[in-house]
Amino acid sequence: MPSFGNIRTESKPYYVPQQINIKEQTIAEALGVSEKLNALNAIFGGASEQVYYDTLNDDWEVENRCRQALEYWGLEGIELDSSISLLSGGEKTKVLLAGLALHKPEIVLLDEPTNHLDLSARKILYEYIQNTKTTVVVVSHDVSLLNLLDTTYELSPKGIRLYGGNYDFYREQKEIEDRSLEQQIDAEQTALRVARKKAQEVRERQEKRTSQGERSKQKGGIARIVMNARGNLAENSSAKLREKHSNIIDNTRQRLSALRDRQLQNTELKIDFEDTKLHNGKILISAHELNFGYVKDKFLWQSPIDIEIRSGDRIHIRGNNGCGKTTFLKLLLGELSPIQGKVIRSDFSYVYLDQEYEQVNQPLTVLELAEQYNKDNLADYEIKIRLNRALFPLESWNKNCQTLSGGERMRLYLCCLMISNHIPDIFVLDEPTNNLDLSSLSILMETIKNYRGTVLIISHDEYFINEIGVTNSIQL
Repeated sequence: MPSFGNIRTESKPYYVPQQINIKEQTIAEALGVSEKLNALNAIFGGASEQVYYDTLNDDWEVENRCRQALEYWGLEGIELDSSISLLSGGEKTKVLLAGLALHKPEIVLLDEPTNHLDLSARKILYEYIQNTKTTVVVVSHDVSLLNLLDTTYELSPKGIRLYGGNYDFYREQKEIEDRSLEQQIDAEQTALRVARKKAQEVRERQEKRTSQGERSKQKGGIARIVMNARGNLAENSSAKLREKHSNIIDNTRQRLSALRDRQLQNTELKIDFEDTKLHNGKILISAHELNFGYVKDKFLWQSPIDIEIRSGDRIHIRGNNGCGKTTFLKLLLGELSPIQGKVIRSDFSYVYLDQEYEQVNQPLTVLELAEQYNKDNLADYEIKIRLNRALFPLESWNKNCQTLSGGERMRLYLCCLMISNHIPDIFVLDEPTNNLDLSSLSILMETIKNYRGTVLIISHDEYFINEIGVTNSIQL
């Protein structure tokens, strides 16, 4: 419930949360149709009580509608009485999205709906967003999705602000605001220089008058009482001028400081790694007739995989949920042994970034984790400078790493890599953008874009893939 104010709606919104922590429910219960299905089965079983007919409300096709809705989202063969806990994160999201067709809500609330969706499911959701007449409110970092929406709101500690148009329009407006902010800073800096110059001129005039007064006293000719009166008058006048210019300088400094704080808040972190020491074109991994299965005599892939990965490659591993993309990465890196075929690896280092940034999920404080990566014995102040640059100020150093958001974990881990001076030969990215806000997404995107090494990436985020410059793809 809100701490202040109130919320009114004409009808109950249909909500698809970011984290679907439903464990004990069946698919039918998650879809909100279990009572209707029970009533339908009771009637078909011979029950004649009015309560069943009231519950069903003439929705005799509810079971068929459920199956059609699930099939539309690629969930063929899932039984309505099976437990939703058996499904993957992407499949759970698809179940709730299937409820859109069943309930036909007037208001839909989607919280990071594409986080766990594969590319085919994302395209279905994009089509729904484009074609629906329903009011849709979306929280998302998926730029492709945000560009389908005709209104953008920015939520910040200052409140909520409306920007007409989609995400690209919003970014353009933010760039205009940033340029305007720079111009305001330049103007205030100019005003500060002018104020300081005028204050200096006032001091110089006063010093000149004082000097002239002293000379006049020494020469005589004017009564001392008159000279003192003139001196006091001049001193009072100069004091007022000094105070006036001092106030102007202080006010200008305060405005300039506030503008610079705003500029700092808008500045995105830049993390740059040095180039890898491996020359481009060196063969790092060769896989021949590769296949794997978790069940005996049942392979993941219909055709064995042959691939050669060279230094400098940027390879996108594609495929729908459940096709074995993460397993494929583990085979390439030697974390799993193939059931069929072989993998030949040369000597290389790699960093594995998953969607939870598990390397940071430790019972340590931010500062303790950073110190753990200090392999080169950097001075204490050097570690703290790097944390500040990674947007971890003093008040966050004692924060437990396990309480950090996805974006904070990503920033901290990249910062730790820089503290350790570890430049990997390969960045392995497994759905790295799923739990990032837009600012953190931009930081990661620029970091990988500027990195001069090999990249292996699993992602359904086409915007991210296009921006980092993928050179090749593998469809599983």
